[in-house]
Amino acid sequence: MSNTNDVNISGMGRRTSRTAPDAITDVEYSFPAFSNGKVLLNKRTGRLPAMGWNSWNAFGSKNNEELTKAMADAFIELGLAELGYKYIVLDDGCYRSERVDGLLANDTVKFPSGFKALSDYIHSKGLKFGMYNDIGTNLCAGAAVGTCGYEDIDARTYIDWGVDFLKVDNCYYLWDNATFSDEKNAKYSYAPNIRSITVKGNGMNITLNAVRDGVLLGQGAIRNENDYVSNIGTFDGTHGGVSPVGELWSELQFTVKAPAAGKYAITINFASGEEVGVGRWLQLAVGSVENEKRYFDNLLPLTETTSTFIDSEEVIVDLNEGDNIIRLMNHRRQENTLNSYAALLDGLNKAKPDHDVVLSICEWGKTQPHHWGYKVGDSWRILNDITFSVGSDGDPGSCSWSSNYTNSITSQYNKAVIMDEFAGLDRGWNDPDMMVIGMNGITTTMSKTHMTMWCMMNSPLMLGLDLRRVKKGDELWQIIANKELIALNQDALGIQAKRIYCSIANDNPDTSYVTNNNRVDILAKPLANGDIALSFINLSDNRDDNEYSVDIERILSYIGHKMAYCDKFKNASGYSLRNLWTGEQTVNTTGVISVKGIEAYDNLTFRVSPI
Repeated sequence: MSNTNDVNISGMGRRTSRTAPDAITDVEYSFPAFSNGKVLLNKRTGRLPAMGWNSWNAFGSKNNEELTKAMADAFIELGLAELGYKYIVLDDGCYRSERVDGLLANDTVKFPSGFKALSDYIHSKGLKFGMYNDIGTNLCAGAAVGTCGYEDIDARTYIDWGVDFLKVDNCYYLWDNATFSDEKNAKYSYAPNIRSITVKGNGMNITLNAVRDGVLLGQGAIRNENDYVSNIGTFDGTHGGVSPVGELWSELQFTVKAPAAGKYAITINFASGEEVGVGRWLQLAVGSVENEKRYFDNLLPLTETTSTFIDSEEVIVDLNEGDNIIRLMNHRRQENTLNSYAALLDGLNKAKPDHDVVLSICEWGKTQPHHWGYKVGDSWRILNDITFSVGSDGDPGSCSWSSNYTNSITSQYNKAVIMDEFAGLDRGWNDPDMMVIGMNGITTTMSKTHMTMWCMMNSPLMLGLDLRRVKKGDELWQIIANKELIALNQDALGIQAKRIYCSIANDNPDTSYVTNNNRVDILAKPLANGDIALSFINLSDNRDDNEYSVDIERILSYIGHKMAYCDKFKNASGYSLRNLWTGEQTVNTTGVISVKGIEAYDNLTFRVSPI
């Protein structure tokens, strides 16, 4: 039966529009505020990475009530709940294809008892219940039940269903060229091509050319031979080709020397389009990023072609006497997405002010959420899916160790491993997607290293395999139930490991984006009791017989300022090393930790304790 009548729709939050991007009236939701470290809407901080199971990799859209209950039962039977795994999350394919009386409703064939009954069952096991939606109009599998315009109602629904975890996707998003949305929505993501600006007022009338007089800020914008600038906007981070470190946006800046303080009229000579690199949305601000005032933030008319330049209407601004900074930009790709996720959090707050719902932002790194996701979310996906070959009942699906796109373990790791400075207890966690342990194409050795990577990087540990295939004590169980690895992920200090050595990029191993897997990485992670975790990872498909060493001085130079008891560690007479996969215990008195001989795809990971 449907449980749509169980929903109390009083005390609602706000809704986003389905006709135009919302106005950004609160500066805390704007680009300059992304770096201020302040969360919005009383978002809870201090959470450790979520641990649980998500239905997508195992079953895709074919998950159902019986399978979900079986996974909850397996959590108890396999002892996973005792290890910290607690969230059972329904992914796409669980709702009816359309709303019922404006409300979300369960697919009556797959989930005949309704979501509240399923939630009660999962809670009766001492576990927590999670669900899925999308900030667009539809879900990725097509159901027309996205939260856009319904955030307040859906939030109340989730609270009434007893939802503890929300994974919220980004398909069919109206204000960006998302996976299944109209490609012409790129008009919202990029500024038009800009040839010049003209500034008039107080006896001044000057025209400044974008190429000769303008300055490009950030990266990505292009000076064209025909005296105009294009590609003003924010990089699309969905794929693996762009480093997550650095300025991932671009602006065009002019300096105007005003003869006197007062009102001035600015006209922009532009050519617009509705394609990647050339859009219609323009933001105009006076002042630096740290001290700006915006005067225009809207669509400009569509020109005949992307090289047909016309003048905009005048924009009236206030200028001071002397030099003034005028910036043309489009940060709406990020601001719109933040606004949509914030609306859902606002709805949850209104529905239940003391709620404990985990909000998992899943926009695949498209808008560089590691810069803004912390404001409303508990984690943020960094790339598109780790696999596109999901399973179904009886079929485990498949994944790869490496690929040229995002659908592999290492493509996710290679990006996440240099994103440690964006994560933390005061922010949230980089999410390189659900785990693919147990899928076809992933060997036992790969699975062990996959588990190591995700634990060292404080990534959410969301299992994605059919747990009916696991027996307590077998190879799969020993990997997902490794207490000492899980302890790294759930360590109270809450610090993501830092890569302190990379065999093919050793000058800046912590920030260099490396996609060539013929290498060995060394990761170091500080722990709450003063220990560190140290992991040597061979990403290549060949055994590496070289010796790799790291000394205490190098370790401390990278993570010493984050350690709980740095001086004690530094001044220790020796170090106890425990191999977290074999249990072997050794003592090191030289202060140089070395390994030699790492099998293909393998890792040697130690907990290092000062003596």
